[in-house]
Amino acid sequence: MMENHFILRDVIASDLPIFFENQRDPQACRMAAFVAKDPQDRVAFDAHWTKIMADDSVFIQTVVVDGQVVGSVLSYLMFGEPEVAYWIGREFWGRGYATRSLALFLELQTARPLYARAAKDNLGSIRVLEKCGFKVIGADKGFANARGEEIDEVALELRNE
Repeated sequence: MMENHFILRDVIASDLPIFFENQRDPQACRMAAFVAKDPQDRVAFDAHWTKIMADDSVFIQTVVVDGQVVGSVLSYLMFGEPEVAYWIGREFWGRGYATRSLALFLELQTARPLYARAAKDNLGSIRVLEKCGFKVIGADKGFANARGEEIDEVALELRNE
């Protein structure tokens, strides 16, 4: 089996339309659960990305496989603690790209402890985080825009062991 050419790189303007299309996918939004209030709102999307790209506390990388943008991975401060998130376009699910992206990102983002959250029923995302060394440390509830209701979520942590 041939190995894919897989890199993380800084976000560039031409990535944003791809990220927006990924965000508009209803099935992906339902899985992620905690998404923008209106994933179809391009003006809100652009404002959000302008803000986070200008924030020095946010570290964002574009995931590129064989020259094609497949998603993003980032860390940001949540309640004063570094938290990680990622989004891989649904057409690329099931290929190990999320796990590989996060693993590479964790070599660049060395802050520890590092936290993550996922909808409790998003078993794929929880598994990706666990493969990368995160441990479930608690449970919470949060309002999931994609589902229009409060849902159960898990909190995970990555420490230097």
